[in-house]
Amino acid sequence: MSHAAEGRLATEEAAGKDDALRAEREAMLRDIADEVAWTRQEIGKEALDARVMAALGRVPRELFVPATERRFAFADGPLPIGHGQTISQPFIVALMTDLLALQPDDKILEIGTGSGYQTAVLAELAHAVYSVEIIAALAEQARARLARLGYANVFIRHGDGHQGWAEHAPFDGIIVTAAAPRIPPALLDQLKPGGRLVIPVGSPGEIQQLKLVRKDPDGTLSERNVLRVVFVPMTSHPRQ
Repeated sequence: MSHAAEGRLATEEAAGKDDALRAEREAMLRDIADEVAWTRQEIGKEALDARVMAALGRVPRELFVPATERRFAFADGPLPIGHGQTISQPFIVALMTDLLALQPDDKILEIGTGSGYQTAVLAELAHAVYSVEIIAALAEQARARLARLGYANVFIRHGDGHQGWAEHAPFDGIIVTAAAPRIPPALLDQLKPGGRLVIPVGSPGEIQQLKLVRKDPDGTLSERNVLRVVFVPMTSHPRQ
């Protein structure tokens, strides 16, 4: 085969791969819309913010899962990412992002970076994302992955998420991607008046409640249960 023919074949294969990924991503968005329709009475919404859906359509989810799991990257379910952790199903990522009601100038705190997928979705919509990951290896991997993808508005720290990131508080929104038995007080303190906090609350191995907490301008807190969920537990001791 000539070099020209090889070049054409490579271009066609790349185009075919791009088309396949685009189709899988579009199918993922349809699955999310179906989940919203099924849970609309619980979540109180007929549809999610179009900006959130567009962000999920832009972020290459297949690059945030292990190579062995890539064929399942767009399925509407959680996937293992190593170290006993998971990447949340697309519907849950979309719903939790939507509940934050993000604005372009917002500064967001994320507890539980994981593979960095939720981080990337937040970074598509907010001015800056500060993310705390308790497992050092995941923090380093996510930092490198997000840098390669050009997310310059993301800042990752290895540490205990229960303490938040006080140096950069207050935050317009806080999202927690692991379940805690109760809402850590430091996170409530670091939430800006007028801000929102989204967190699963409950015991490990049991059904938990995804909660939306709002802090009124006068500092008064209110919360509502949004949906029953199952998340990995939020731990307290940073580890390698």
